[in-house]
Parts: sequence; structure tokens; C-alpha cells
Amino acid sequence: MSTTPGTDFYAAPGAEYENAYDAAQAGDFEDIQRVQAERSDEVLVINMGPQHPSTHGVLRLMLECDGETVLSIRPGIGFLHTGIEKNMEYRTFTQGSAFVTRMDYVAPLFNEAAYVLSVERLLGVEDQIPRRAQEIRVLMMELCRIASHMVAFATSGLEIGALTVYMNGFREREMVLDFFEAVTGLRMNHEYFRPGGVANDLPENAMAQLHDVIDWLEKKIPEINQFCDDNPIFRGRMMNVAYMDLTACFALGITGPCLRSAGYPWDLRKQAPYCGYETYDFDVVTEESCDAYGRYKVRIRELWESLKIIRQAAQRLEASVGQPVMIDDPLLKWPSRLVVGPDGQGNSHEHVKHIMGESMEGLIHHFKTVSGGFAVPAGQAYVPIESPKGELGCHVVSDGGSHPYRVHMRDPGFNNLQAIPLLCEGGMIADIVVAIGSLDPVMGGVDR
Repeated sequence: MSTTPGTDFYAAPGAEYENAYDAAQAGDFEDIQRVQAERSDEVLVINMGPQHPSTHGVLRLMLECDGETVLSIRPGIGFLHTGIEKNMEYRTFTQGSAFVTRMDYVAPLFNEAAYVLSVERLLGVEDQIPRRAQEIRVLMMELCRIASHMVAFATSGLEIGALTVYMNGFREREMVLDFFEAVTGLRMNHEYFRPGGVANDLPENAMAQLHDVIDWLEKKIPEINQFCDDNPIFRGRMMNVAYMDLTACFALGITGPCLRSAGYPWDLRKQAPYCGYETYDFDVVTEESCDAYGRYKVRIRELWESLKIIRQAAQRLEASVGQPVMIDDPLLKWPSRLVVGPDGQGNSHEHVKHIMGESMEGLIHHFKTVSGGFAVPAGQAYVPIESPKGELGCHVVSDGGSHPYRVHMRDPGFNNLQAIPLLCEGGMIADIVVAIGSLDPVMGGVDR
């Protein structure tokens, strides 16, 4: 798509363009070059991306620069758009978990949590979810928060040349993913949270493995902190860079560590508790620096708060062994009791034996529930949760059938990316990647 030079695609009808790239869309960089040539000044127009290795996914940035100084910058998104929300309209409510988990692929369990909580609100079964299922959800989400923050540290370190931080961040994340694989059968894109509970209970050796993960993280988190806090280069690249105060956060709808780094203690686990978070003891971490270094400090301190919650969840899970993990409603729950087998796949020999050789009625019920799904009363629900990036909400609309009429995710990365011009304009080109890293966007969640 191209437009006539001299018109601003984003402006009101008849308004003149303000920046050289305002008249260009998608791949028509020749229009930008033509407009720039007509201006005959020293301003450089730079197209950063959409394959730039320092962006968190496939992100395009269109810059105007005076030497190394950024005069204006505009993010271009949509390169990872996969039509997930539209596809969900043709799948059952249970199958929806397999789609939403692929949005923010660094924190997949949070996508699943927001979705299933919204479906459960439409069903009116929020108070019927088994306690053990809620405890497992909290455990898995906090481990996922740690894994997501580790990616934020690792990629931010890589972008400024701190390769040891990159290697260590991904090493610690692998320990968490090993645990996820033991529980769900998958390291990512789990489809583990289901309307009514979770797909399967923890395996027999899960608690022993969990304690090994906790011990490992308690030993290794201080190393990451030491690499960063005691490194003058890291501090110099982060401090007073990508400044965004509380007023700007409110104006742009910024949430998560970015908001808390401006001193505002807003955390939905405290402000609007879900999954029983109100029964856990933890603190909301804040900083006052409003810069990239403050956002790093918030995330590193949140690791310890997540570990605090994980220890409490582990104690509760040890006391609730054998209790159900799925709502006791034959119309809602998945017919089989899934178990992650030695091959890493979910299976239940007893259930397969029952439906294939013992009960025609059981086979019919299994087929109808799995292929047709369950009906959800007409209405709409929106449940927000606190993801590692900020407020992640899912708006589910039902027309009374077995498929969603509409599903829309409020991904915090989409809102947070609006701050790129505020963070970067007037700064240096080299600070752009620092600013992006401090926001921690994942383009799979932004574009969906």
C-alpha cells in the first residue's frame, strides 16, 4: 500500500504530513526516500526492522534522526499477526486455551489464566473451582513470571553487550521450563489451564523437582543481580535512559513493572485478587527512578516475591495431595483424567479402556464433549490479571453456544509500546534498544 507524498495517513482529512515517514505504509520505503529528497536537509530517515535482531519479536521502527539523536520515532506493528482471536470463534471454549497460550509465548500460562477465568465467570462457576486447582494455577503462574522476567533480563543484557547476563538468564529459565514439561508435557504453549480447573494433577515427583528449582533460583538470582548492579557499564546504559514518570504512565495506560518503577504500587494480585492471591503473603515492589534501570530493579525484586508465593503454594499443595483439580461437572470437565506419561504425552489408560471396550454410553459422552464442547450462557465477561508485563485481560462474549462469539485480549505490551516515542525522542539511537527492553514487549502478544 502507498499513499501520495504530502498526505499523512494518520492525520485528519486534508492535514499536511508532519514527518517524512507519515506518508508511507508497509514496504513503500521509496515514498519516504522521495519525500526526504524533496526536503533537502540533514535529517536521516532510518527504517529499523522489521527483522532487527535487537527487537523482542518482529517489530519495525521508523526513525528521523539528526546524527545520532532521535528526532521522531514511530513503531510499526502487525508482522506477527496470526488471527488467533478470529480463529477462536470457530473452536470450542476448551480448545480456546490452545490458541491464547500462543499469544505472549514467553508467558503462555498468563494468557490461559485470563481466558479461562473469563469463561468461568460467564459460566458462573468461579466459586466452584477446586482449591487444589487454584493452588496449581498460582504456582504455575509465579514460575512463569520468573521465566518471563529471566527472558527480559537476558535479552536486555544481550542488547547492550552483557553476554553473561544473557546466558545466565536463559539458563535459569530452562530450569523452570523443565518443571513445566514434567507437569504439562510441554515446555511452552501448554494448554494446561482449562475452564473448570487444570488439565491434570501434578506428577508424583513434581514436589521434589519443584524444591530443586526453588533452591537453584535462590542461589542463582543473586548472580544476575551482581552482574548488573556491580557493573558500571550496565548501570551507565540503564540509568536516566527511557524516562517515563507517573503522569505519562497514567496518560498512556502503562501498567506492570513500568508503572511500578514510577512509584505507583498497582498490582492486580492485590488490587483485584483472583485464584486466591488474597490469601498469599507477598509485597508489591516499587521504585522511584522512572527509568530503564528502575524497571530492571522492579523485575529483579519481583523474582523474590514470586519465590515467596511459590513456597507458600508448595506447602498448600503438599497438604492437598489427592484432592480434585477439575470441577465436578460432567458437562464441563474433560472426560478423561489426563496423566503425563513417561513419553511426555497426556494419556489415561483406564479411560481409553472404558470408552473403547466397556461402555458405549461413555464413548458417546466422550465424543460429544470433546468434539462439540459445552454451551456457555449468553453474556460477556472481562477478567484482568497481573502478567509479567502488566494488566493482561480477556474479554469473552458468548451467544449461548459452544463457541465464543468474540474473544479479545488486552495485552499490556500493545499499550506499553505506545510509549516508544516518549522514551526515545530526544535520545540517542543506541538507547532505543534499551528503551524497548525496559518495556519488555513480546510481539506475539502485541500482534496476536
